[in-house]
Amino acid sequence: MRTRLEIDLSGLPEDGKCYAGQLPQEIFDLPADDARAVGPLHYELWVRRFGSELLLTGSLSAPFEFTCVRTLHPFIQSIRLASAAIALEIAGEGKIDATEALREEILLAFPVDPRCDDGDVPGRCEIDPRYLAVDKPGEAGLTTPPRAGGDDRWSALDHLKDLKDQP
Repeated sequence: MRTRLEIDLSGLPEDGKCYAGQLPQEIFDLPADDARAVGPLHYELWVRRFGSELLLTGSLSAPFEFTCVRTLHPFIQSIRLASAAIALEIAGEGKIDATEALREEILLAFPVDPRCDDGDVPGRCEIDPRYLAVDKPGEAGLTTPPRAGGDDRWSALDHLKDLKDQP
């Protein structure tokens, strides 16, 4: 398995060339409390030069472990880009490292609010009723009844809507 995707411009035919393979999951280098790569990045790209740019088109995919925003349980979801298109500026002749561009393309496709029902093996994406205690009356026998009065710091924002109508 390659550790970087380097494209040698001197060996690139005028009509382009196909590059296929995989890169190790370590290229993602994500923070510990974020998603976690659980497999390599697979790529199948057609690379062609257009003047001072290199165009990479094709497919990318990599599996990640996310935490569901509803259930707070981990699940695996593969990020698949069937028609990725990446343009890299050519600064000079020699080799161009496209690894970082592929990494960024995958990271940009991350779900904003990952849910386990979108995983590779869809899970039951239901909120645990224990976390809904704040929405139930205090006499429901819950160990965590709702707070009386709420948080008054936010009530200061209610006065701002009245200021909008003033000249």
